[in-house]
Amino acid sequence: MIKITDLTVSLSYDLKMLEDIVAKRLHLEHSRIEHIRILKRTVNARNKQDIHFNMTVVVSVSGDENEVISLNRDKCISKEIELVYTVPKDKKLKERPVIVGCGPAGMFAALILAQAGTRPILLERGLDVDSRRRKVLKFWRTGILDTQTNVQFGEGGAGAFSDGKLKIGQKNPRKIKVLREFVEAGAPPEIMYLSKPHIGTDRLNEAVKRIREKVISLGGEVRFNATVTEILHNGGQVTGVRFEEEGRNHELSSDHVVLAIGHSARDTFESLLNSGVYIEQKPFAIGVRIEHPQEMINKIQYESFAGHPALGSADYKMVVHLQNGRGVYTFCMCPGGTVVAATSEENGLTTNGMSEFARDGKNANSALLVTVEKKDFGSDHPLAGVAFQRRIESAAFIAGGGDYRAPVQRLEDFLQKRKTKAFGDVLPTYLPGTEFAEIDSYLPNYISNSLRQAIVEMGEWMPGFAYPDALLTGAETRSSSPVRIKRGESFEAMDIKGLYPCGEGAGYAGGIISAAVDGVLCAEQILEI
Repeated sequence: MIKITDLTVSLSYDLKMLEDIVAKRLHLEHSRIEHIRILKRTVNARNKQDIHFNMTVVVSVSGDENEVISLNRDKCISKEIELVYTVPKDKKLKERPVIVGCGPAGMFAALILAQAGTRPILLERGLDVDSRRRKVLKFWRTGILDTQTNVQFGEGGAGAFSDGKLKIGQKNPRKIKVLREFVEAGAPPEIMYLSKPHIGTDRLNEAVKRIREKVISLGGEVRFNATVTEILHNGGQVTGVRFEEEGRNHELSSDHVVLAIGHSARDTFESLLNSGVYIEQKPFAIGVRIEHPQEMINKIQYESFAGHPALGSADYKMVVHLQNGRGVYTFCMCPGGTVVAATSEENGLTTNGMSEFARDGKNANSALLVTVEKKDFGSDHPLAGVAFQRRIESAAFIAGGGDYRAPVQRLEDFLQKRKTKAFGDVLPTYLPGTEFAEIDSYLPNYISNSLRQAIVEMGEWMPGFAYPDALLTGAETRSSSPVRIKRGESFEAMDIKGLYPCGEGAGYAGGIISAAVDGVLCAEQILEI
């Protein structure tokens, strides 16, 4: 197979047009092109008058492919080196491995271990994805919160209620493995080649369910409503877990436990600390959600090409480094999406963003976050970052009226330090509802003032971003874990062999793909022992 990089392709291309472009680039007759597979497709919008795709493709041709490559003498034409992932062989573990948490990290650790024949047991404190969705929708409609099954807890993890964005970066065999498993489970096939792929909450829920069914078909076991209360260990070796299921206490014996608990498992953090697991503070970020009309973002990013069916809803990403030393950045941008209630604790309020696959909602939203450091937490305690989050979530809950309505403020009013009295062009998507309140009433001054400075600068980079009627909804507190469960080169926890802190909650990932890959890596460590 021949790989061709840096192909310029029209937004309105079809297969024949792509074949013509490839044949011309390879200096071959059209009839010699047997098959084309897109390896990567990126929107090139640097010149707003000529927006097009840049592609990398893999081509099969009749005849000697090596000769075709040598005759072209083009650095963009080369032999394809296929990335193949091979599941490690089962080392015949003495006991079945246990995975705690069914987010991307735990799910893929379980899948690899199941494919290796180890019959893993996966414990999830929340419910299966279908039951979970019903619980979440009920909360959004009524404000009745289930603290065990919500946007943070349940099958699929926090990513199951998001845009389903997949941060790919440089592809490697493990990432390819994760993407292929998602596609086999029903995710859109184009995630294999898009530079900014997404699955969408609606499609992701179905994919998660099918991956669970695959784990079970391979001899694995998945137990929902099973909250791990203690990691058991003796003499520096993990020996199992203690968990609560339907009001009854249980124990599972295992010398290999993957700890993929997610960044909101605060009670588990406390339990781990009390049982001697080494946990340390980790910097993260705090802020708000910002909403614009999606049509406005499309016109800013694509100008006359806005609305082209090949482009879909536009996104954006910006980072500002302020003179006060803080970074401010957009995160988890959700084109055509909604701002969602994402709390897991009573009397607290935190937000997130979500899009379905079509990304056809009226508003665009993104987290707008300010970095916070350990010095901001006010304590050296390992869980001081958790306490810091809780203080802000409690203040936001009160600012919103104390019933899970979110505090909202027009952007112009925020910049002028005045309370909003009426909505402008942008109406909130957040449920169960909103209440006008000033951001300064629930965020520390150094965060709100950093947001003001950054919004002005972002508006200069992206004219139109500082739209007066844009809506700010808070607080956004759970972008990443406030702790790191320290591990060594073997991926095992400090001083406890056989315990594998994994994924976002342990502080080693930042998104669906990176968490899933970390789960794969932890499974490999278990299988290679």
